[in-house]
Amino acid sequence: MAAHKPRLAVFKFASCDGCQLSLLDCEDEFLALAGAVEIAYFPEASSTMAKGPYDLALVEGSITTAHDAQRILKIRRQSKRLITIGACATAGGIQALRNFADAQEMLASVYASPHYISTLAKSTPIALHVPVDFELPGCPVNKAELLEVLSAFLIGRKPVIGAHSVCMDCKARGTPCVLVQGTPCLGPVTHAGCGAICPAYRRGCYGCFGPMEQPNTASLATVWAKTGATKRDIHRAFRGITAAAPAFAKEGDAHDG
Repeated sequence: MAAHKPRLAVFKFASCDGCQLSLLDCEDEFLALAGAVEIAYFPEASSTMAKGPYDLALVEGSITTAHDAQRILKIRRQSKRLITIGACATAGGIQALRNFADAQEMLASVYASPHYISTLAKSTPIALHVPVDFELPGCPVNKAELLEVLSAFLIGRKPVIGAHSVCMDCKARGTPCVLVQGTPCLGPVTHAGCGAICPAYRRGCYGCFGPMEQPNTASLATVWAKTGATKRDIHRAFRGITAAAPAFAKEGDAHDG
């Protein structure tokens, strides 16, 4: 009798699909994964739309409509383990900029017939709606980290994902500190995973991977102010791709206006 293969499902909410593409970009590794699991539901890669239950569910995207708020509850009930992947699913995404303004006013300024648009006032992470077993940040996620998380959950161990900041990656690759040179950079408070790409090209980190564990955002803001950054500069810096992450949202609020 054939051994039972774990059933994997991949779901999308409000997002750009980039994190799902990171999984497909794994290429040879993804083929090995496909042989080890049953891909029960993954519209980005397969026409198979099998119903639950699922052993493991990956969820990309934020909750932005009442329909999706109900859909994630159903997915959680069908999934033994649920992992959120990417900045949208873990921190609301760039669409969370609506959280700091009047969403209805935005709709009226963009759409000719805003009454056809049904949306919530805020874009929120999956974890605010259902219990989540693991959050993997990034925009998009690091594919090596994604494979590590998948492998860990499939064999029943804790994922080995670094908790250090982008600064550590800059040091590892020998990149001179752009903050010391006067360029505003979120690297000291941002979770590593991107490989410190932006500082390598003499650009400050934009915080794509969200806040690291226990980020000292207030201290960083003080350093920025000493280099000439205005309250508006600091406010805008924390209102980016991961603006709804509590640590970044709080610091952004502290410099609003």
